[in-house]
Amino acid sequence: MNKIAYKLEFKETIRLAVPIVIAQLGVILMGVTDTMMVGRLLGPVPLGAAGLGNSLAFLVMSIGLGALSVVSTFVAQARGQNNDAAISRTFRAGLYVAVLLGVLFAALTILLAYNLDIFQLKSVQITQSAKSFMVIMGVSAVPLLLFSAGRQFCEGLKLPRVAMFITLGALLMNLAGNWLFIKGFGVIPAFGLNGSALATLVSRVFMCAAMLGYIWANKRTNYYLKITNVKNLRAEVVRILRIGLPGGFSFFFEIAAFTLAVVMIGWLGEAQLAAHQIAINMASTTYMMATGIAAAGAIRVGYGYGQRDYAAILRTGNVLMLLVVGFMALWCVLFVTSNHWLVSLYIQDKGSVASIAASLVLMAAVFQLSDGIQVAALGMLRSLNDVNVPTWITLFAYWGVGLPMSYVFAFPLGMDVVGVWVGLSLGLTISAILLTYRFYRLVKTSKNQPAPATMEVVELHGGSANS
Repeated sequence: MNKIAYKLEFKETIRLAVPIVIAQLGVILMGVTDTMMVGRLLGPVPLGAAGLGNSLAFLVMSIGLGALSVVSTFVAQARGQNNDAAISRTFRAGLYVAVLLGVLFAALTILLAYNLDIFQLKSVQITQSAKSFMVIMGVSAVPLLLFSAGRQFCEGLKLPRVAMFITLGALLMNLAGNWLFIKGFGVIPAFGLNGSALATLVSRVFMCAAMLGYIWANKRTNYYLKITNVKNLRAEVVRILRIGLPGGFSFFFEIAAFTLAVVMIGWLGEAQLAAHQIAINMASTTYMMATGIAAAGAIRVGYGYGQRDYAAILRTGNVLMLLVVGFMALWCVLFVTSNHWLVSLYIQDKGSVASIAASLVLMAAVFQLSDGIQVAALGMLRSLNDVNVPTWITLFAYWGVGLPMSYVFAFPLGMDVVGVWVGLSLGLTISAILLTYRFYRLVKTSKNQPAPATMEVVELHGGSANS
């Protein structure tokens, strides 16, 4: 083992990861802010409605966010080959994909909002309250995905601080917006629950405008906009969709499992749903921070893949796994030792909601390691252009094991909402094991490949992008 090389890899990955993690934290803290403000200002029923609406809206948009994550990978691969035209082509195509998917997913979110009755939740009040909330969240899909395309472009160029500062500014805007729009102030009317969604919409429009404005104004990024010999943009759009969408569906299958778990918990009652929303907010926060570490590792793997340096890819993989395990272990300890205090940040209720939520936070501690490992492995596989097999793995883990076992534990075995979380933990663990095995096996069997002359997708010995 080359200690110097590993030391440099740790340093470079952490340097890249910290601003990405902060940016990811800013994004998820918008949801946390919404949840905390709604819970404290409006009570358990609006809290449950916000949880349902946020979960379903994010479920639909997760496919687009996952698909656009390949933009940073393609940019990193092009950097590894010193191909400026490919970088420019990827960014331009990424914007087209963002608009296309944004409009599509906005329409799907709004359509779903008007058909929430199909879930047959126990609380009719939660179902009705969530409808208009989801419509507003759906409208925010286009600016969110445009911001994501610009962010992935900058991160692929090793400019992660851009998204970090923009996201932190949007977080403050979202916080102020919640205060203004939920209860009203002066000439601003009180929108109640919908005020929280409106604050998110305004924040996402700001994020989109700020990101695209930076790319246009900054010399380092504007350079790629001035490249004129950009051809085959349609082919690049197809490539992003072909490689990105399976990765997006991998993301979707996990988010969908947790979203359908929300519906399942809705069958149990209002207290269980509100408690679940509190605990899942915390788990989602750590997960999104882990995706920031994973994104940094994926960019490093993508750069190594562009150079066909499999020793560097393996080194990045080892470093990334150590970082994500250590990071998630710290959160595991915090969840176990401070679960009641963490719940008190969301709701002042001392009854059943707080009690159930505290027990669920303990369950969240259990799957922290599995959640971090699987998202790291999935990101690195995407950087190797290996997407179809991981998609099938996630489908099996979450829908073949996680959701069915959640139902069995919760209802036939009578474990209630805790049973749902036990089933989800099983799905995460299986996904982590299989995806990690897939990554190390793929790198080991691909070392003897010759380097390709172009940026086209190449066959991997042991699996391809279309395997």
